[in-house]
This record gives sequence, C-alpha cells and structure tokens, in this order.
Amino acid sequence: MKKDDIYIYNSDFIQEIKRIVTQARQKAYTAINSAMVEAYWQMGKRIVEQEQQGKDRADYGSQLLKSLSKELTAEFGKGFSVGSLYYYRQFYQTFPEIFATPWRILTWSHYKRLLQVTNADARTWYLKEAAEQMWSYRTLDRNIGSQYYERLLLSQHKGTVKSEMEALTAPFEHDRMEFIKNPTVAEFIGLTPNSDFTESDLEKAIIGNLQKFLLELGKGFSFVARQKLVRTEKKDYFIDLVFYNYILKSFVLIDLKTTTITHQDVGQMDMYVRMYDERVRGEGDNPTIGIVLCSETDEDIARYSVLHDNDRLFASKYMLYMPTEKELREEIERQKEFYRLQHGENEPQEL
Repeated sequence: MKKDDIYIYNSDFIQEIKRIVTQARQKAYTAINSAMVEAYWQMGKRIVEQEQQGKDRADYGSQLLKSLSKELTAEFGKGFSVGSLYYYRQFYQTFPEIFATPWRILTWSHYKRLLQVTNADARTWYLKEAAEQMWSYRTLDRNIGSQYYERLLLSQHKGTVKSEMEALTAPFEHDRMEFIKNPTVAEFIGLTPNSDFTESDLEKAIIGNLQKFLLELGKGFSFVARQKLVRTEKKDYFIDLVFYNYILKSFVLIDLKTTTITHQDVGQMDMYVRMYDERVRGEGDNPTIGIVLCSETDEDIARYSVLHDNDRLFASKYMLYMPTEKELREEIERQKEFYRLQHGENEPQEL
C-alpha cells in the first residue's frame, strides 16, 4: 500500500470516527432537551391541577410556589426558583397539547422566549417556523425582537425580508454547542454552569488578575464569586467578579467590557446593583457598588454605579477604599501586555 493510499484511508477513518462522536453528542443533547421540556411541562401541569384545589386560588397558588421552590431547591439545587416555577406553570397553560405536536424538538430556552410573545397568532407562527426551520435560540430571539412576523405580514416583498433575516442570523446557526452551554441545562443535570463558555482568553487573563489585584490592595476586599449568574425573567446574565468589602460593608460588582462603555452597559450594571440590594444585601450592609470596566484603556476606563443618586457620599466615603481610575488603567494595561508577551504578539489584539 502506498503512502498516499494510507493517508486517504486514515483520513476517511478519522472522518468516520468524528461523525460517530458528533452523532452521539447530538443524541445526548436531544435526550437531555427532551427530558427537560417534558419535565417542565409535567411540573406545570401538576402545579395548575394542585392550584385548582385551593379555596382561594391566588393566595394558595403563591404560597404553593414558594413552598415548592424551597423544597426543590433544598433537594436538587438551582433551577427551581419561584420565577422558574411560574414559567413552568405558564408553559403548560400556553401549550396544553404540546406533546401531541412535532414541536418537542425545541429547547426550553425556545419555549421560554415564546412565552413572552403576547400575540397568540405570532407565537404559534414563531413556534412552527422555529421547529420546521430548525432555528437556534439566538435566531428565534432575534426574529421576535425585530418583529420578523409582523414585518413579513406587512411586506409586499416577503422574499427580501426572509433573505435579509437569514443573512443576519447565519452566524447563530453554526454554534452546535449553543444548547449545552445554556446554564439552565447544567442546572437541570446537576452541574455548575461553566464560566469558560462566557470568557475569551484575554478576558479571563484580565479578570483573573483583577481579582488578585483587588485582594492585594489591602482595602477590605473579600472574594465572593466569579461569573456570578444573575437570572431575570427574560434572560440570564453573568457578573464577572463579585466581592464583599468588609470595611465599607458593601458588595462590589465588577463587569469587564471589551469595547467602549455605553449607556446600556451602565444601565445593565445598575440593574445588577438593584437586584443585589433587593435579594442579597443584608440588614447591616450598605448599598451595593457596581463598577463597569473597559479594556480599551484609551477610552473611559471605569464607570461606578450611582448610590441612590448621592455622588457626594460616594466620592467622600466610598472612593477612599476603591481603586482609582489610574490604578485600574495601569493594571489592565499591564495584564494586556503580559498576555501579548505570553502569546508572542507584537501588536495589541483586537477583541
């Protein structure tokens, strides 16, 4: 046998093995998804049935979800908050005949997004198209957000609208790991969400060293969490770093952005701060502090959240124990330079 023949043989063999692994993974993902969707639908069904037995349904239903959430969380961990149970109930009520349809192939993320569509006709159309066209969650999310259904109805050139949508969502259709990366999947099978999915190599280097930098400042910082999951009714977010400052008696939230800081970034951090104040902050704690950092250090390097619109209190008290903008700028630049040297880069890497 010639050397070229061996190469061709080995190449075919390797490709066949890759196909086996790919197909096996897809079967595993499909099985997990099917189990999730069915479990949540069945839970919603039983919640509705149990609520209907209550004398005062509104009050009974609220207490039922709180008690159930407490028991399930103690037994199985995350994924069973009152808000999640509400979604399971709404899931059953919105799709009472779901398992008689071919649309079970959609993930829980698809269905959770569909529940936010108030127009029943639009919701049914998105459900059908997502299943038949095998839309990823990101494609469905974008199409709902851009009112794709409504624009198609109004357009006299539907082909143009469809072609534009397919071009804009094409990058979303190539991520085969999208489903398994979803933190709700990790929670369902009892695993901790993997933060590696949410950070680039450079981001990880900067965030990891910022963590050490703040702890070494000697100004009362104590590490709490990295890539802290924050869940809202519509979306999951990850806060890059969470600290508690025992001098200020405040939680400190830090988020790193790889582009110029925008008003949306600051608004998102304000949301994190409000959520921490409402859900985590203890009776003796001061208001939570939020910091948005930018790795583009030629621009505005840091924005601090405003503490109940009291800038004077923040400047006079809090900034005595917080890193200055100059310190943050120097540390980020130092870590970017270390990263470039380690990877043999002569020019700054664009994120």
